[in-house]
Amino acid sequence: MSMRELSALENNLGYKFKNIKFLETGVTHSSFANETKEHVAYNERQEFLGDAVLSIIVSDYLFEHYTKLPEGELTKLRASLVCEKSLCGFSQELEMGSFLRLGHGEELMGGRERPSILADAFEAVLAAIYLDGGIEPATKLVLRFVVKALEHVENAAFKDYKTMLQEIIQKNPEERLTYALVGESGPDHDKRFEVDVMLNSNVIGHGIGKSKKSAEQLAAKEALELMGE
Repeated sequence: MSMRELSALENNLGYKFKNIKFLETGVTHSSFANETKEHVAYNERQEFLGDAVLSIIVSDYLFEHYTKLPEGELTKLRASLVCEKSLCGFSQELEMGSFLRLGHGEELMGGRERPSILADAFEAVLAAIYLDGGIEPATKLVLRFVVKALEHVENAAFKDYKTMLQEIIQKNPEERLTYALVGESGPDHDKRFEVDVMLNSNVIGHGIGKSKKSAEQLAAKEALELMGE
């Protein structure tokens, strides 16, 4: 693989390697190594390490940000984020398939689009970043995808509390319901939004979420709970 190709993958990852061999190994499938006469390192060992790195990063994030969820729910949530389907999606966003080193037979069988190969490659490349730069850049890469994935999970899980609250308030036409963004914090890859929902000028609910939409829904949920709904 040329340095130009590896440089393009570095750009996609948002990380510059000190030792590019880690990245080269991360994108090398065993089928490529098996067809090469010279000894070539392939990515299965790095995949093993990447799996553990991914688990601790995701676990730490969920532990810190979902303080009210019990262990069983945290486990299910983590499983949805580190499953093959999710990791394959992360790889596809990075265009990882086009950088893989595959054997001829695997190439002909569509290995560049195979979910298991893409998922394994994500873990192996994550390990490459960890080995080269430590936990901080590895965490930055993981959260780039996980925070967005969690937003989708949250939105899918929500009942439409805003609509429920609006339907109740509409019974009194003189009442006015509004939402106001009252706080925003965190780096770009891990934003937190705080929203108040107000009935006329009185705050009746407060919500904190990873998007304005989820914060508004949580504010409406709190308002409904205070109203006994």
